[in-house]
Amino acid sequence: MTNDPITRDKSSIHRLWETLTAELTGIFDAHFVCATVAAEVAKHTNTKTVVGINDPGRHYFDVWVCDPDGTVEQARWDPQRATFEALINKGKAAYQKKYALPPGQLVSSALWQLPRERILAVPMPLPGHSDPVTPPGILCLIDPGADCFLDADNIEPLITNITVFLDRAYLRQQVHRQNIEFGVVSDISFALTSTLSLQKIYEQLIDPVRRTLIVETISVGLIDPTSGDITFVQTLLGPLFEDLPPVRIKKAQGIAGWVAEHKQAVIINDVYSDMRFLDKVDRQSGFRTNSMVCIPLQVEERMIGVLQAINKKSGDFNEHDLRLLQAIGGPLAAAIENARLHSDVIAEKRRVETILTSMSEGLLTINIDGLITRANDALLSLLNAEDDSLIGKSANAIIRLRTGSLDQFRLDVLDAGHDFPQLATDIYQPDGETVPVLISGAIIPDVVGQVREIIFVFSDLRQIREVERMRDDFFHGIIHELRTPLATILMYARLLREGKAPEKEKADRFLGVIERESDRLQKMVRQMLQVAKLEARELQRSPEPVELNPLFEEMLPPLADQATEKGLAFSQRIEPGLPPVQGNRDTLYLIFKNLIDNATKFTMSGTIRVDAYHKAGWVYVVVKDQGIGIPKESLPNLFGRFFRAQTAVERGIAGTGLGLYMVKESVEHYKGTIDVSSIEGKGSTFTVRFPIVEM
Repeated sequence: MTNDPITRDKSSIHRLWETLTAELTGIFDAHFVCATVAAEVAKHTNTKTVVGINDPGRHYFDVWVCDPDGTVEQARWDPQRATFEALINKGKAAYQKKYALPPGQLVSSALWQLPRERILAVPMPLPGHSDPVTPPGILCLIDPGADCFLDADNIEPLITNITVFLDRAYLRQQVHRQNIEFGVVSDISFALTSTLSLQKIYEQLIDPVRRTLIVETISVGLIDPTSGDITFVQTLLGPLFEDLPPVRIKKAQGIAGWVAEHKQAVIINDVYSDMRFLDKVDRQSGFRTNSMVCIPLQVEERMIGVLQAINKKSGDFNEHDLRLLQAIGGPLAAAIENARLHSDVIAEKRRVETILTSMSEGLLTINIDGLITRANDALLSLLNAEDDSLIGKSANAIIRLRTGSLDQFRLDVLDAGHDFPQLATDIYQPDGETVPVLISGAIIPDVVGQVREIIFVFSDLRQIREVERMRDDFFHGIIHELRTPLATILMYARLLREGKAPEKEKADRFLGVIERESDRLQKMVRQMLQVAKLEARELQRSPEPVELNPLFEEMLPPLADQATEKGLAFSQRIEPGLPPVQGNRDTLYLIFKNLIDNATKFTMSGTIRVDAYHKAGWVYVVVKDQGIGIPKESLPNLFGRFFRAQTAVERGIAGTGLGLYMVKESVEHYKGTIDVSSIEGKGSTFTVRFPIVEM
């Protein structure tokens, strides 16, 4: 070996270059590159060597300290432990004496505890390095001796060569990370488009995005289409928000509101320095927001919400994070919109199903060939059929009409287009019975206007026919009831006018008949007026506490006299001090008087009994008679308007069929109930109960 120092140094540098090149050629990890450089430089120069490289977020240095014997110590120094910045900013290789440092650096820095006298420091990469990928770093020789062949004049080319390998490692790392990110975005996009459940969308979104962006949390805020307010998805916010009400912000409020209104993404690495930031949520939850990326979620030009990545764990948010979040935001917005549309369709389908199922009218749909595609329960009941026996069969064969045919009506509906033709007819049941119906028909066009189905609605007219029958019976009864007293009044009035009652006793009798029949007419008219007022809700006044004992003391004596005059026994057992009930005094008087009047009218002989007592929060009033009773088949319609039992009609007992109708309407208006039990020929019992007023 030559003794010429210059030749010796060049030979040593050459060997170091060869060794580093050979070893670094197969290394693609930046940290491994740094560790190898520190070890080889320390060994070849016989000098303690320090290599430090900044993290991508510029928050700390990864440091390798290597002794000449090959001992390596790896550490992570935060800015309070390392003073690399001042050496890097010199921009060139330079010596720095330990005791020439500014005050405070010597004790505060782990680096300056290593040398006895000085260090040789050189930045990596050096200024002028084209398009550096490597973050700022440094190589330091600790107390280089006189025999160290590296100095400030020859170390920079070595650093340039090392930087090439570091750039290659960081580029490889970036490509690898981008491949991972592309795979994550692709997986997320596929996962989002493979489900229509919002809950699953959020579950599939949160962890991959947090890992990829290295953030503390993400959040999704959805815009209310009506108010424009933004409500954040509770399941994404984390445990701090579990016991809090939903996070909701007004339109254009906060950073999220600004992003939604302006349709622009933002990167904010210190939210508390931004005037748009709304700290109310942090104060309520205890969560601390430091930084965020917020992007708008759009479907075409329509805003549906915002997506936020919050609190970068390493470094600051940058444009790369923004582009990555935007790559996820597009599929997420489409997935949310599809899930919402699917939810709306399901909700609408359930709503229609509920409507069809609960319809009292029968519903039938047929295809263009006349085959049944759908029938609801009301139609099945109307036809006495089962669903399986109808679907796929010819509607014309299943539904037989007394006049015309369903097939002909189908053609009428098709010809009518968007009109809604109707057909009043009877349909046959399997047992041969007929049911009066009104059939309405309409076409169901598809999206291009082509008729694919026809819908028929069958309205059962039996109840209407029954009401019409009762109405006719009522008018016939009214005419009969009016004609008899009017004829009697007219006859006796003529007898009086013609002087056919010269004696005072006879004249008084004639006048008594006229007066009695006039009272009868007046009572009928009054009852009809009461029905009219009842239906106009004039009799059902606002409820108030009513004491029943004074009411019975006033009402029962004259009613008892009427029963006694007819030869009936009348008994009463009214509990003293009955608690008040909710109602109206006049209406309650009308209820009990009607029931006792009916008991007297329909009892030919026997006893009328009235009981009143309270039990378990209710006041009970029971009216029991030993009259003609009510046929079992008449009980379901007993409280219907105009209804009169056939036994009353056959016995010629006068009535309008309105009394019990008014009683039931009035009782139920005041939250009461009325029940009846009866045995034909033995009597009836009516039980009315009202809730007690809590005083």
